[in-house]
Amino acid sequence: MGQSSIRSKWVSLLMLFFAHLFTTTTAEDGLVANGDFETPPSNGFPSEAIAVGGGGTKEIPSWKSNGTVELVEAGQKQGGMILIIPQGRHAVRLGNDAEVSQDLKVEKGFTYSVTFSAARTCAQLESLNVSVAPASQTIDLQTLYNVQGWDPYAWAFEAEVDDVRLAFRNPGMEDDPTCGPIIDDIAIKKLFTPDRSKDNAVINGDFEEGPWMFRNTSLGVLLPTNLDEEISSLPGWNVESNRAIRYIDSDHFSVPGGKRAVELLSGKEGIISQMVETAPDKQYRLTFSLGHAGDKCKQPLAVMAFAGDQAQNIHYTPDSNSTFQSANLNFTAKAERTRIAFYSVYYNTRSDDMSSLCGPVVDDVRVWFSGSERIGFGGLRLGLGFGFLLFVFTVV
Repeated sequence: MGQSSIRSKWVSLLMLFFAHLFTTTTAEDGLVANGDFETPPSNGFPSEAIAVGGGGTKEIPSWKSNGTVELVEAGQKQGGMILIIPQGRHAVRLGNDAEVSQDLKVEKGFTYSVTFSAARTCAQLESLNVSVAPASQTIDLQTLYNVQGWDPYAWAFEAEVDDVRLAFRNPGMEDDPTCGPIIDDIAIKKLFTPDRSKDNAVINGDFEEGPWMFRNTSLGVLLPTNLDEEISSLPGWNVESNRAIRYIDSDHFSVPGGKRAVELLSGKEGIISQMVETAPDKQYRLTFSLGHAGDKCKQPLAVMAFAGDQAQNIHYTPDSNSTFQSANLNFTAKAERTRIAFYSVYYNTRSDDMSSLCGPVVDDVRVWFSGSERIGFGGLRLGLGFGFLLFVFTVV
């Protein structure tokens, strides 16, 4: 009797374990489970948009729904408007206060970036809330950055536990309860903050560490406002302004060095910055590459570069054989941390459609001593001094 009871308890525990295993997705870099919404429901895709959740009859595989959530497909109309599907044939539309969520298994203490695509529909003021408790951010979708009608975005969170729930919610309340954003192509990536090199005070100055990017997407990834450099889709960097900046790749854009860079958009409404470690009263030099993304961006292009109390307007005037140029700014540090920042001087658009936002490209950002010394050499000399004293005392 006792053995039978123990066996039953073990069977129950195993059943609970496997049930949790199959309902929680392990977060690996790339598309989350059914992140493109192309996995058909058990009864197949509907011929027209159909609400799921809130008493609906269709489910979205791998996702939980709350409120008016609709599976929509390419070419579908709402009134006289054709709904925009970012990629593939299907996506999800969130109605008033509607939400979709997915449970993910992550590693506690690590920072993750979520990439997703979003498109507007018929709401007057459209936004999207992205959350992994307790972190949350509402992203404004009113600005359309390109003429294709949708944009990829990235948002970062720090995992406080190993099991999290990623949720997308429409915080709006419209007269038409079906009006709301369309989301698609949801991916995740574990981020690592690069080590600061001995001769450069800037972290991730080459922008090689950043959010997940889909190889078949030529729009880059928008990085919205983020004031926490510790939890950023672009490790080390803040986006201070109301508008986003664009994270770009060498597969679809001209990048000065490596595979990644940033494109500054919307004039002084798109500011990227970082606090770098400096020594007070020391002279430093800020250097960076300034370029053209090769996306038919209408010139002139220019950036305003800041380093401490210094600022300089630098125009893009490259040689005929190059798509980028080197730029620099000298400054004297006033404190142990100094702010460096960049924004586009102009509000640029593409010459082929006059609507898609674009701007100058910044890459390979470095801060170092402007004299013969390099960052970290003082520590080296100090270490050698202690070593010499230790040697003398040992000999004596």
